[in-house]
Amino acid sequence: MRYDLVITGVLGLLAAFACLIHTAARAAEPLPADWLARWRDPPPEDRPLQIVHGIDPRGVLRDGMGQMVAGADPGKAVMAGIQTYKDLGVGGIVCNVAFKDYMRSEEKFKVLVDGIEACSKLGLVAWLYDEDGYPSGSAGGLVLKENPAFEALELAYDASRSDPFILRPAYEFTHASNNYYAARRYVNLLDDRATRSFLAHTHEVYWKRLQPHFGKTIQAMFTDEPSLIAVNLGQIPEKARQNVPVVDPLDPNVRALPAVPWGYDLVEQYRNRYGDDLMAQRRSLFAGDSAEDRKVRRQFWGLIADLVADRYFGAIRDWCGKHGIASSGHTLWEEAVMHHPALEGNGLKALGRMDIPGLDVLSSDPEAVLHEGWLAAAMPASAAVLTGRRRIMTEVSDFSQKMGGQGPAGLPEMQAAAAWQAAWGITEFTLYYSIADRPHEKYRAYGDYVGRLNCVLKPARLATEVLLYYPVQDLWAEYRPVAEPLRLESQTPLAQRLVNSFLRLGRTLSRSQVPFTLIDHEFLASAEVAAGGTLKVKDHAFKAILLPDGVELPAAAARVVADFRGKGGQVLADGLDAARLSAAVILETLKPPYRITPASDRIVLGRFQRDSRPVLLLVNVGRAPYAGRLTVEVGSAWHVMDPATGTVEAAQADGPDGLRLTLAARQAMLVIGSR
Repeated sequence: MRYDLVITGVLGLLAAFACLIHTAARAAEPLPADWLARWRDPPPEDRPLQIVHGIDPRGVLRDGMGQMVAGADPGKAVMAGIQTYKDLGVGGIVCNVAFKDYMRSEEKFKVLVDGIEACSKLGLVAWLYDEDGYPSGSAGGLVLKENPAFEALELAYDASRSDPFILRPAYEFTHASNNYYAARRYVNLLDDRATRSFLAHTHEVYWKRLQPHFGKTIQAMFTDEPSLIAVNLGQIPEKARQNVPVVDPLDPNVRALPAVPWGYDLVEQYRNRYGDDLMAQRRSLFAGDSAEDRKVRRQFWGLIADLVADRYFGAIRDWCGKHGIASSGHTLWEEAVMHHPALEGNGLKALGRMDIPGLDVLSSDPEAVLHEGWLAAAMPASAAVLTGRRRIMTEVSDFSQKMGGQGPAGLPEMQAAAAWQAAWGITEFTLYYSIADRPHEKYRAYGDYVGRLNCVLKPARLATEVLLYYPVQDLWAEYRPVAEPLRLESQTPLAQRLVNSFLRLGRTLSRSQVPFTLIDHEFLASAEVAAGGTLKVKDHAFKAILLPDGVELPAAAARVVADFRGKGGQVLADGLDAARLSAAVILETLKPPYRITPASDRIVLGRFQRDSRPVLLLVNVGRAPYAGRLTVEVGSAWHVMDPATGTVEAAQADGPDGLRLTLAARQAMLVIGSR
């Protein structure tokens, strides 16, 4: 008998037993006390905010308690109503002066002041919504009343005319005349004078009335769906359209034509930047496939993107910064990448100009993330990562369910919809849910749920290691304005290849539990390539980048990618047919540290780091339970935290490098490792 082998085996068993004892002891160690204290009772800043358009003593009480209080003192009634929101589990409100007599009623401002003071006394958070309805920028029509020249302009193209170019207001066939709030003429986001007027009519007025609360109770401004307007998005359903007030009548003689946005000094700005005459090159904005045509389009939309980012989003952020609050809000159609050039030039750049970039989610069906919901969240989440920010906002509702006759969303669906967004890094939840649609205890449970997610995740940093290239510059060269509602099918074959590949890669990563960040050509060109094959942007280090099919990187970005590859970074390029990147190839190449077995496209995974601890959020957005295994790092002890029940317990091991994973339908679970 080989006694040396016996001794070695015994020593090995003793070491393994000691390791098991050590692991069990570590698993029993409590999570940090400050984590658990906030988990048990999430503070207002971690809870969702209720959107309240126009604080009204009766309205607050009616929405909050389902009753009216006749003859009540207005100030006391407002306090009682705001107390109701706190009792229902929200952490504050997103509010504005009432829409009637917008920005002009002393009585309405008095009530708003009472509401903000009530929030202050109760320790709640307040944000200010910056428009009479939406889209933001018009101050309820006050900007255009001051100067009609501030109206949005479009250069339309009519090929049937000898002179095909028509400069006209952008109104008919646009989002300004086809939305669910009001058909109303809109301002020009390319016009710095219009933005200054907007700030004077809204932000400055709020500052004058509420200055003591800025930077304290009032923490942010919310701008809602501003866009360049000069694109046909199609009509809203006729049944809904009949209920939308028409503030500005539509001209039946205006024809639908291909159009691009225009500004009072656009020709001058183009000449200053490129040394070219835009008027002589403008046909290329609508037609032509030559290298020169593509160059003109790329230059035009690059300029448009910068002007929108600087003159609207940047101007608002600058104002907010000077007044001690954050700028926030969301853009229009984040989930439709082909629309991004027409709507804001570069969606990632526009969102990057916000302190708290955001999205809106009109559906509380959690499976929306499986389609293009991931892109709606990826845009602001990526903007935050690339600019070194953490807070990300969502405007969430069950609008789609109610419009579709499916009734208000249930609590499990609301919670799962919140959880998949939290997995993408969302921290600020602003609610269009109606309190009257569900029992108060369920609303409270939702507020607790969001609060628990945030008390763990808001102080954590997103820990994505994979980049997906956002091909907006390629789309600038390909985009062809059309008269009819914009559809991908109306665009060039290359545009379709780019978009389809980009969306497929994003869906594949999301459904394979690989968190990722979008990056455009400008952020990529400024990234730092570090030794060992990492790409550094702000405080994030990335190990891989995926390039959609058809991408043509500009020289500066291409040099960074070549350097990254040369130093060992992973560059995966999608291609045609057999060369396409499949889920299997992506996973085999990237080898993500956290994997679920068996595979399921209904599980969403968010990856974070907090105090040197790995933090995962797993969400089952599907309608069936999931049972399997989660691969994790060897040697770390793990806890699981259920945001729905508030329970905290040691994770159940499944071998040395795995945890048992069981998720009911619509359930989410935080999985937290040791240091």
